[in-house]
Amino acid sequence: MEYDHMIDGDFKDDFGPKVQVSAVDEIHVDFELSNVDLSLANSLRRVMHAEVPTVAIDLVEIEINSSVLADEFISHRLGLIPLNSSNIDQLNYSRDCDCDQNCERCSVILDLHAKCTTDDIMKVYARDLLVRQERPNNLIGNPVITDPDHLGSLICKLRKGQELKLTCIAKKGIAKEHAKWSPTAAIGFEYDPHNNLHHIDLWHEDPDHIQDEWPKSKYADLEEPLGDNDIFDYDAVPSRFYFEVEGIGNISSDTIVLEGVKEIQRKLAGLIHGLGESDGMNGDYDGPRSPDAMDGGAGYLDQGYTTPYGNAGGASAWGGGATAYGTTPYGNSGSSGWS
Repeated sequence: MEYDHMIDGDFKDDFGPKVQVSAVDEIHVDFELSNVDLSLANSLRRVMHAEVPTVAIDLVEIEINSSVLADEFISHRLGLIPLNSSNIDQLNYSRDCDCDQNCERCSVILDLHAKCTTDDIMKVYARDLLVRQERPNNLIGNPVITDPDHLGSLICKLRKGQELKLTCIAKKGIAKEHAKWSPTAAIGFEYDPHNNLHHIDLWHEDPDHIQDEWPKSKYADLEEPLGDNDIFDYDAVPSRFYFEVEGIGNISSDTIVLEGVKEIQRKLAGLIHGLGESDGMNGDYDGPRSPDAMDGGAGYLDQGYTTPYGNAGGASAWGGGATAYGTTPYGNSGSSGWS
């Protein structure tokens, strides 16, 4: 396919993808993505939700648990505690590691030992988790604690004499496998705030108070509504998309977006490699495919008069042009009945 390279200098501004950040902090980032297709924008949303890798507790070895909570209940609560996932590229996936079960290259180990010795109720928090030093860096695996009291998530409560002692093994994963690996709490995704494209059926009970039932979003001021006398364009497609990404603290908000873009790039690179951009568009595919124009009819691409066993088309794999009795049903020995 050929492209016209005679374009003006405003190519990136007019045709290329554009990102405009409106607000950002450690947890949130709001931005507008324009000049892209709806499918690409939605793909970015889905990838940020489910395919950005993080660290989460995956295995729990409980040695002592005399609390009122079952082992499975405590394990589930531990798995949902967000852990710092900075520089997660330094940590391998367990399936890609050479170790037998887990090691410092593919996992982070946390210990917890709490025992109540007073009459007051003892609360066990995420801050009580102690991270071992065998890990790629000094940040990865640390419990994320953002509350003013610096306590973290509540794990359980203990009464006098109750004890909890366990070991946690945190591993790298993605939310497509389990929600505990999700880097986001929510992602707002919006386009066409005035519904000019009629992609949404604004159902209402009172026609005179549609705006009360469907209030405009904060992005409505950024686009113009369709006028009463404007002709509806059936070919119009959305090109401006508004994102509101809310993280949970294990990865900074801007890193979530960047890692989402990188994951899309890796997926596209794998697709291009599979199609074999540099190998006649056949790549490494070993399955059935259409005949190549230059293979000269090799192999099974014959002219139609031989069987796959190399015999003539009138003969079977056992050599017969005749029936099992040596003649055709008309008495001739394999020859035409008109000769």
